[in-house]
Amino acid sequence: MDAKKSLLKSEFTSVDLNTFFDEEDKKSDDLSAGIVLYSAHEQQLIGEVINKLWKQDPERVEPLQKRLDHLEHLARAIAKFPSLLERSTLTASVRTPQSLIESLIANQYDGDSMLHLPSKASMGKGYLVAKIHTFSSIAKLARSAKLGEALASGFEDLTVSLLFTLMAEDVYLNLIKDTSLDIDVRRELATSLIILWEHSSDQNVADIAPVLQSVWKARRELAPAFGTMVGTSELLLMSIKMDEKWIKFIKQKLGEADVSQAMEEFLFGLSYEQVQKLRSTLREKKIPSIGRDEVSNFLGQHIKTDITLDYRDFYLLYTVRRDNARARKRLNLEGPKKTLEDHFISFVMELNREKQINDVYAK
Repeated sequence: MDAKKSLLKSEFTSVDLNTFFDEEDKKSDDLSAGIVLYSAHEQQLIGEVINKLWKQDPERVEPLQKRLDHLEHLARAIAKFPSLLERSTLTASVRTPQSLIESLIANQYDGDSMLHLPSKASMGKGYLVAKIHTFSSIAKLARSAKLGEALASGFEDLTVSLLFTLMAEDVYLNLIKDTSLDIDVRRELATSLIILWEHSSDQNVADIAPVLQSVWKARRELAPAFGTMVGTSELLLMSIKMDEKWIKFIKQKLGEADVSQAMEEFLFGLSYEQVQKLRSTLREKKIPSIGRDEVSNFLGQHIKTDITLDYRDFYLLYTVRRDNARARKRLNLEGPKKTLEDHFISFVMELNREKQINDVYAK
């Protein structure tokens, strides 16, 4: 294992991030060195919507095109800022990708780190939010204009995928600060974060988003009984058979306290503290379990337990779990110190890293 760590460390320090990108592609236009405006799949769906609108409802084409133009103008403005993947001379210092990585790892302060991050990172988040709203609006347009369920569903899926990209920044920042992780893993996470900031897209998220989206849908369908977790893991294993990595995650990690507690928060839509209070109350009253609509009464406060597939609800509940986890870690309180998303993305990246090591040794 020490030999593997040594190998990874030497590989990391000897590779320039610029080698991951084709030099010719970087010179093609303003956007090629920065934000990815649209993927090939996104371009295809946008083209289909516009073509169908021209035939069925041409008056809606111009407002849609203006919305898309505004998004492109925003992306081009962000792309004019210095690349995070290249050496840049700032007013008071020189920034390189490697120095930015080490700065991210060294920053162990609590609180909102927005002012410690590159301007391009903050603007990129704004661009992602604008793109999420744009694609969500197109999904509604496709449905109201009767352009076909496939197009509407396609843009809904794109919206959720972008949502996970937005969440990925939080997950990466949380994991980069986790000193229990190997330093090379944290450097790899920082590298992924910088690439996400530069392009507003992330390959790790592209692989993981469909899995977490399916888990979210399963959460809605399973509706586990409050007051007990009996059978929940088994139901998840039966319901989510489409991804090998998720099954491995459940089997290998659910036995860890922080992971199981984070899973409870995700499934129930309650904080760890609320779950503990609810269980204590149900034990005292000798009630085995209750339904979602009864939770607020038993806890004595309004709890949002209705489950929708609205991407905004998903993100809202994620941020609550994220903030609670950060507070517990800062105050050294009982309960999960990471979100389910933290645990799963970390697990998948570790699997990918082990595969890369094995591939190197296989050669």
